[in-house]
Amino acid sequence: MSQPNQNKQPKPKPNNKPNKFLRFTSVAFQMGGTIFLGNYLGQWLDEKYDKDFWESTVTLISVFISMYLVISQVIKVSKDDD
Repeated sequence: MSQPNQNKQPKPKPNNKPNKFLRFTSVAFQMGGTIFLGNYLGQWLDEKYDKDFWESTVTLISVFISMYLVISQVIKVSKDDD
């Protein structure tokens, strides 16, 4: 007779959380998209109102918004790991 319970190893639990590196790759695309849309909106405003400052202003604001989103996601990931 064989002894079935002695050499069995416990099955690893499946990890349902996405990989951290995969999350941060998507963050890069989100950041790029936010800045691109801000630049596009600024160009449109420049053409509509015949001014020169909208593109740079809206692009800079979109950079700050995207940085805020990245920092908040990094904090969330670090809290999830604890």
